[in-house]
Amino acid sequence: MTACLFDLDGVLTQTALVHNAAWKLTFDAFLRIWSAQHGQPFVPFDSGDDYHRFVDGRQRADGVRTFLASRGITLPEGAPDDAPDAETVNGIGNRKNELVLQKIQEGAVQVYPGSVDYLHAARDAGLRRAVVSASANCKDVLEAAGIANLLEVRVDGVVARERHLPGKPAPDTFLLGAELLDTPKEHCAVFEDALAGVAAGRAGGFGIVVGVDRVGQAEAMLAHGADIVVQDLSELLTR
Repeated sequence: MTACLFDLDGVLTQTALVHNAAWKLTFDAFLRIWSAQHGQPFVPFDSGDDYHRFVDGRQRADGVRTFLASRGITLPEGAPDDAPDAETVNGIGNRKNELVLQKIQEGAVQVYPGSVDYLHAARDAGLRRAVVSASANCKDVLEAAGIANLLEVRVDGVVARERHLPGKPAPDTFLLGAELLDTPKEHCAVFEDALAGVAAGRAGGFGIVVGVDRVGQAEAMLAHGADIVVQDLSELLTR
């Protein structure tokens, strides 16, 4: 392996917790109104199962669409610049994004020390390094976390939208990361904490897919195509 393709949230930074909390606030507010309008019992968004099955690792609109579909709800797509109060897929996604940006501005971005150590070790070993994230806030998060200088290439939600790339579990964003690093995919290692991201790494035919298990889903990661699962990237420095 001569290049590393890192997911951001949950692999390099602890912003997955921020995203999870923002999704719950957003979806629960929507579901309360929807349930009352349609005479159905309110079933809140599950920060465990719902988050990891339908939202984690996906582009924002994909996460909204996939979760709502699990509840039998279909909304108009709307447009990417929909107002946060619009009852559309993009409107709900933008509502969630406002909450995330607020938390980032408040200093809620924290890194995993083992991941920072691994980034330094990869750089010192001459490995190429890219971040491949579904987040449109990737640049802001990297800068807030102080690790932007450790990564050579950024493929995020903004880039995916500009290039019309499907999000994870499709492998297209990872493939672009490898292309921008001028490295054959067979020589790239993918590092992912989301099941959708692990599946994307396997679908893309990369050299190795490393699952980073922060929440106890090692077996599911292996089933989705991970070659190896660790709880923290620091474990790879001692192997």
